[in-house]
Amino acid sequence: MTAEPRHSVDPKLLEILVCPVTKGPLEYDADNQELISKSAGLAYPIRDGIPIMLESEAREL
Repeated sequence: MTAEPRHSVDPKLLEILVCPVTKGPLEYDADNQELISKSAGLAYPIRDGIPIMLESEAREL
């Protein structure tokens, strides 16, 4: 059984990305590979190192 490779998000990218719903800041959750918007109560997935910044793809916190 092989572990899925972990991807990290470029810190410079994190500085410019905002929540598409609230335009607020995002926090990187490395364990779950998600970007968290506390103001919107949403977690945006990161797939293969690419943040999926669509409200329809986000999960509610």
